[in-house]
Amino acid sequence: MCSAVTIEQELRQLRDALNQHNYRYYVLDEPQVPDAEYDRLFQRLRALETEHPHLVTASSPTQRVGASPLSAFSQVQHEMPMLSLDNAFNAEELRDFVRRVQERLKLAASDDIAFACEPKLDGIAVSVLYEDGLLVRAATRGDGTTGEDITQNVRTLRSVPLQLNGTGWPRRLEVRGEIYLPKAGFDALNERQRERDEKTFVNPRNAAAGSLRQLDARITADRPLEMCSYSTGVVSDDVELPPGHFETLQLLHRWGFRINPEMRLVQGAEGCLDYYQDLAARRDSLKYDIDGIVFKVNARAQQAELGFVSRAPRWAIAHKFPAQEEITRVQAVEFQVGRTGAVTPVARLEPVFVGGVTVSNATLHNMDEIGRLDLRVGDTVVVRRAGDVIPQVVQVVTERRTGAETPVHVPEHCPECGSQVVRNQLVRMLKGKEELVDGTGFHCVGRLACRAQLSQAIIHFVSRRAMDIDGLGDKSVEQLVERELVRSPADLYRLRINDFMALEGFAEVSSQKLYHAIQASKRVPLARFIYALGISEVGEGTARVLAQNLGSLERIAAALPLVLTCLPEVGLGVAREIADFFEDEHNRQVIADLAALGVVPEGSGELGVSQRGSVSLADLLAKLKVDKVGPVMAQHLAAHFGSLQALLEADEAQLEAVPKLSKAAGKSLLEKLQDSDWCARVQALEAQLLAFGMHWSCEAEQAQADEVAVEPLSGQTWVLTGTLELMTRDQAKDYLQSLGAKVSGSVSKKTDCVVAGPGAGSKLAKAQSLAVKVIDEGEFVEQLQHYGITH
Repeated sequence: MCSAVTIEQELRQLRDALNQHNYRYYVLDEPQVPDAEYDRLFQRLRALETEHPHLVTASSPTQRVGASPLSAFSQVQHEMPMLSLDNAFNAEELRDFVRRVQERLKLAASDDIAFACEPKLDGIAVSVLYEDGLLVRAATRGDGTTGEDITQNVRTLRSVPLQLNGTGWPRRLEVRGEIYLPKAGFDALNERQRERDEKTFVNPRNAAAGSLRQLDARITADRPLEMCSYSTGVVSDDVELPPGHFETLQLLHRWGFRINPEMRLVQGAEGCLDYYQDLAARRDSLKYDIDGIVFKVNARAQQAELGFVSRAPRWAIAHKFPAQEEITRVQAVEFQVGRTGAVTPVARLEPVFVGGVTVSNATLHNMDEIGRLDLRVGDTVVVRRAGDVIPQVVQVVTERRTGAETPVHVPEHCPECGSQVVRNQLVRMLKGKEELVDGTGFHCVGRLACRAQLSQAIIHFVSRRAMDIDGLGDKSVEQLVERELVRSPADLYRLRINDFMALEGFAEVSSQKLYHAIQASKRVPLARFIYALGISEVGEGTARVLAQNLGSLERIAAALPLVLTCLPEVGLGVAREIADFFEDEHNRQVIADLAALGVVPEGSGELGVSQRGSVSLADLLAKLKVDKVGPVMAQHLAAHFGSLQALLEADEAQLEAVPKLSKAAGKSLLEKLQDSDWCARVQALEAQLLAFGMHWSCEAEQAQADEVAVEPLSGQTWVLTGTLELMTRDQAKDYLQSLGAKVSGSVSKKTDCVVAGPGAGSKLAKAQSLAVKVIDEGEFVEQLQHYGITH
């Protein structure tokens, strides 16, 4: 068994190591060990202290959180007042400050003074007191004379040492600094607050203040606060600090405190102004909020000679940046439609000067944010603008309400095209069931006809993987839309050669080529056409699933959401987006116009072999999402009733006769059966399954062998590499996918075949090293011909 001395030595070594790792990680930003190693040391220390509680010290890293919650904060009298700073708001005021300093020090105007410059962090000023190197007290600034004791909370900050590093520190040392929340920590904290359905913070400073004033230090510990030291207060006379402010902070850094890495020493007023301009330009890229620059005469002897006025030192000044927050009034809330169809509320404001510019509009993000703010038209609000960031409303001043304010409502129809505006929906798994829940935003479903979305919709429509119209780039599309030559994708097929010649960058030959490329695109595979429509959440893979399994545009457009979820890899959220798109009359009109102009998507016209008779009665019952009726119970119901109609006509007694049907499930199902609208929807589902041939009563017409014949490469993974000379890479990919193969971008042991053209490099080498089958393009074409595909 270890002796007490050995245990004490190990405890001391562990504490020293952890304190050093904390210093390097939280103060120097130079971690030496991975988190796992730090955790191992910490757990070993905790285990030893648990076994030997009499050896626990207040400065141990395990003691950052552990005290019981306070009932209230006690008061602290500052031995040396924590004074405020005078402010300068422009260059002339700063020059005046420097001139006054020179005059009081009896220096000539040409004598430059050294100034320590550092960012003015937007946080909470605190005082931290050490005795014999140990943290004994931390306090807020308060009114400068009296603050609150926040020792327990400050002990949780890893950028504050519980025990000073190194040697040579005074017996008593008071360090002053700013506690703040970095921008990333603030965003993460607010996200956590939203997830917990708790109030969010307006800005990082408020969040830092609220975090420090928690009576339970465990809450403070959960928030990513940091402290940056900027000066000393009371210092015992047993140690003499360096003669300069800048050098003193460097010493504090070695003793374990974080100091601002942007701190500099400059000469004279012009040096200060250069520093101000440099940091102002980089302000928005910093990891923390700052509201100005603090300039301090560096020499302590000169500071002492300059002295103080009643509330501020004569040797320091804060040069403030333009205010980032101001108060104004909301005149109206309008809704804008973005290029992707997102419908976003925008506040129209009484113009106000904030962040260096006049602001008259501010983003409100979404309706949930309006609800969180409880914002109404006519409200007085706080507006924030940080650099180039879009101004935003961060707070409603409810005390100024008159009663004339009006609520904000989302428009039912798109302000641009009149299509329906719907709330975004998300898919959530609840007890193994997929359910749609409301998201935070709204969008216009009129993808093809909405003026706001038109340029983006056309650019996507003509893209290589969609209609593949060569020669029609983004700028050309934007010109066509701006000149109102194109108001929908159908208008592309009405354009003539002269229309293109009127565009910038087009001559007769290029206009002829583009015209013929558009006409040639009229016959397009169904999967590409579906993808070209730009339906939200429908990528190439989903478009291919729809085309291969439903076979025709008419069937896809008519499919009910639950029927769509019967297809492979189509979830409820995607199914809802597809149905919303085809339900919109504006989209249907554009598709009809395309058909009238000869744009004919080519599909098989037949239901996919694997879908014939694929949906059982149990499958359908499980998809209805009746509470307490899962897949197993759905099978019992299907076996008992045999048909959907028999189930829909069942009464309470007949449900009670179903084996293994719980009372809760029976009650839920009975409520549904008594809802005539629900029954009608279920009957419509069955009718569509019958019409499509997916109903359980429809016999599977093909055997498994026939399925293999239709998709002979089903289950195989192919890779294309190098240059293909007889076809494009996209064409080769389409051919393989039509045969059932998966086309991957990387080679692995699971790869079945690699098609290698000239210039094939690392993928070919890897395939050879793994003994994966490799063929050239000629062999690939022969295989395609074998399967009935002629290039």
